[in-house]
Amino acid sequence: MPPISAPTLRQRRLGAELRKLRQKAGLSSTEAASGLGVNQARISMIEAGRYPVGADRVRAMARSYACQDSALMDALAAMTGRRVRGWWEEYRDFLPPELLDIAELEHHAGELRVALAIHIPALLQTADHTRALLREAVPPFRPYEAEHWLTHRIKRQVVLHRERPVRYTAILHEAALHMQYGGPETARAQLAHLVELSEHDHISIRVIPFTRASYPGNGQSIDYISGSVPELDTVQLDTHHGCAFLDAEAHLAKYRTVLGRMETGSLGLAESRDLIRRIAHSI
Repeated sequence: MPPISAPTLRQRRLGAELRKLRQKAGLSSTEAASGLGVNQARISMIEAGRYPVGADRVRAMARSYACQDSALMDALAAMTGRRVRGWWEEYRDFLPPELLDIAELEHHAGELRVALAIHIPALLQTADHTRALLREAVPPFRPYEAEHWLTHRIKRQVVLHRERPVRYTAILHEAALHMQYGGPETARAQLAHLVELSEHDHISIRVIPFTRASYPGNGQSIDYISGSVPELDTVQLDTHHGCAFLDAEAHLAKYRTVLGRMETGSLGLAESRDLIRRIAHSI
């Protein structure tokens, strides 16, 4: 099979997890290749996500690496097969690759948890709210570029409205609810949209009010994407220079703790909904 020229984040993650298993077993890539009856270059290509690998091969590799976690083996095997051309692939020539990676992660997620301080989460934004944010981009977008970003963001929201929607929890600081991006009318419509979404059973929106004495996470935007098993979870952080994806065990544990503290310090679901309504009425 020819190598994959542009592996997706999912393909790269499969390779990275196989590398972790090999390293945990104390094997070099040369030793692993010898045990599997392939050359060392093949192992390196698989671990880089650049060589197609089937479910049987993944299971054989995991067994060779003394992996005894059957749930993890099943999850890794499920990540193999033909590359799924999701709707996000149509944007490959127009948007940064990490935005396609985010859409792919959300599509396969078991659960999504996000925390923001002064912004509304992307999956909860109205189109007008998103347009207002895009107008502030530096450097500014050309009209057609802004349209690509807008439609991509709106299409990402399908994970909340499909037949089997993903479980979604958003933890917002009250400051985000007072920001009037796009002006008062757009802000009121955005808050009304949050109230409407919060009434769905699979969507939880919780607010950390100004009256709380602390704010865990120091205002950092956090997206926690749960995989089919905890080892395949991913943290996505926004930076001024793009997106950062973290999957090391220590990072995952850290951000699970941070999100847990945020949730503990937030209002209940009904209280949060009432606060959103009050702020909307005050605009």
